Amino acid sequence: MTSLAQTLTAPTVRPKVVKACVDLVESEVEAKRGLTGMAIKAGYKVITTLKPGMVSEAIDSLLPEFAASLQGIYDRTTKGEASPATAFATYISDHTDEAADALLTVTDKRAQRAKNATLKRTYERLRSSAKANVATAVPGLAGALKPFLE
Repeated sequence: MTSLAQTLTAPTVRPKVVKACVDLVESEVEAKRGLTGMAIKAGYKVITTLKPGMVSEAIDSLLPEFAASLQGIYDRTTKGEASPATAFATYISDHTDEAADALLTVTDKRAQRAKNATLKRTYERLRSSAKANVATAVPGLAGALKPFLE
């Protein structure tokens, strides 16, 4: 059986998955409202202006680890299912906290290994609100990944 990481990082699929995830990030940023939303939008604009392609590069770099972090959920929810892609997408859409925790284990590990102290401190400050933001994006992630899992 092919792993989730192998499926999503296959040479012909990976660029499409990365593009779908970048589109998801952009739509999530655009959907943010209020003062927090303004701050997120401003920060995103700074990042994309200073280093165009950074979001795409980050997603591409983290994709294998993100897929591996979701593998257990994928295996558990798709076993014996006629439509594994639908079963997985439905499950993570209905269990956003579980999926968010799985994804955040990847960024937590990356942050722990970071050599840049400022980056570590910034991540630690933002980590408490990260789960809510990631959980909100999980249904969109499910929709973005589903076509590549069918």
